[in-house]
Amino acid sequence: MDMKTVLSYEWGAMMPEFIILGTAILLSLFDLFAPKRFNRRPLAWFTLIGIALAFVSLISLLPLAEASILDDTFRLDSFAKASKLLLLIGAGLVIVLAASHSANDGLRDYQGEFYYLFLAALLGAMMMTSSGDLITLVVGLELLSISSYILAGMKKKNVRSNEAALKYVVMGGISTAITLFGMSYLYGLTGSTNLGEMSETMARVSDSQVLYLLGLAFFMILVGLSFKLATAPFHMWAPDVYEGAPTPVTAFLGVISKIAGFVILLRLLLSLFLTASGDTLGTVTFLEQNRVFIAVLAGATMIIGNVLALRQQNVKRLLAYSGIAHAGYLLVAVATLGGGYFLLDTVWFYFLAYLLMNIGAFAVFQWLADANGSEQRLIFAGLAKRSPAAAVAMTIFLLSLAGIPGTAGFIGKFHIFLGALLGSTPTDYILASILLATTILSYVYYFSLLVQIFFRPAATKEAVRFPVSLMTVLLVCVVGTMIFGLAPNVALDFLHQHFGDFTDFISMG
Repeated sequence: MDMKTVLSYEWGAMMPEFIILGTAILLSLFDLFAPKRFNRRPLAWFTLIGIALAFVSLISLLPLAEASILDDTFRLDSFAKASKLLLLIGAGLVIVLAASHSANDGLRDYQGEFYYLFLAALLGAMMMTSSGDLITLVVGLELLSISSYILAGMKKKNVRSNEAALKYVVMGGISTAITLFGMSYLYGLTGSTNLGEMSETMARVSDSQVLYLLGLAFFMILVGLSFKLATAPFHMWAPDVYEGAPTPVTAFLGVISKIAGFVILLRLLLSLFLTASGDTLGTVTFLEQNRVFIAVLAGATMIIGNVLALRQQNVKRLLAYSGIAHAGYLLVAVATLGGGYFLLDTVWFYFLAYLLMNIGAFAVFQWLADANGSEQRLIFAGLAKRSPAAAVAMTIFLLSLAGIPGTAGFIGKFHIFLGALLGSTPTDYILASILLATTILSYVYYFSLLVQIFFRPAATKEAVRFPVSLMTVLLVCVVGTMIFGLAPNVALDFLHQHFGDFTDFISMG
């Protein structure tokens, strides 16, 4: 019998997680024992250093072949590493946003808690991307979720923030219960929580009654995770939570949390349901047989997200519905399997584009909202005259969100659209048509902000001066959005060079 000691595991595979955990512990201890009069604002830079160290350690792990520890409950495969790169980059940018955020909204007394709760949520997201077992997955999911509930309600004296946190907790609890209910069926059918072992068992399923139970599990997991991803019609919580939460938290929920949710959805679908038989003859896989349900979800999400965004005057709510619509675009790639071989490439590139353009838009919005004390569209009025650089940056982000050629957002949508056209069923073509139509519809609300920026007079002629930290975020996001829009092969070549074709992500055994 092979006996392993604690030191016999390749703990280096978890080094980025250990660094984030260590930083969070140090921050919590410092916040606990430091005098109240001590200004907690510089803790943002200590947090940023921890994220940077985790990023460097992850870079050092790129040449490492696929690794799994703790009986395959933690897997460092290619897509986990590629996803963690985006999570850490996005987290670093969001922390800079938090450091630049005005404390006039009630966050001043809770800044210490914000940073270590933020790192706890980030740790949960990173654990989710490396989950090789349902138990690890749920632990990471709940670490992310519970930390996010608290972060959403950080403004304790703000009624909207309280409402946001309450709605988030209730909807999050419901979604977790539904997800666990679906997972319990999978455990009952396979007798294991390990994804590799479950995949091998599900590949041999042929009994019609077992396939029926498998369908129930698939439906429950899809619905439960749809709450987390804010896809229609399970999106009801997102606009209120986005509006009530502090802007850095909104950016975190809209980008980091969504990326982690999609990664775990892909891991479950591709490692379990893509290998399971979809009929008693074993002629088609379960995912191919039932992807019409994902297609319906994708179509509804694109339509509802874009239509409801048209009515929004609050920019946070507008960006919330925009995020819902973009979740629909990503679901198109999942429903059509990305045209086949390039599914994970397509999804990863869209993650990258969405991270840059969304965090960039939140950066501009945050500073204007802090300066004007409002979150309505009117805060963008006359921005072209008050700050031409910020106006150009926001224009690039909005054009990318709308999918205009020359931006990373266009390349991401084009890859998804092309993947749908390469499909062989009418459903694929219908999704491609809805994607095209709703993208055109989105021009209305994205360009309405451009009208405010360039063609509406400002309430004051005072110049808008962005702090250096915020300008750094804008510069990174603008450069990335343009480079990956004009030369997408820069990102894709890096992806293929370091991560190959992600076959280890799908093959869990």
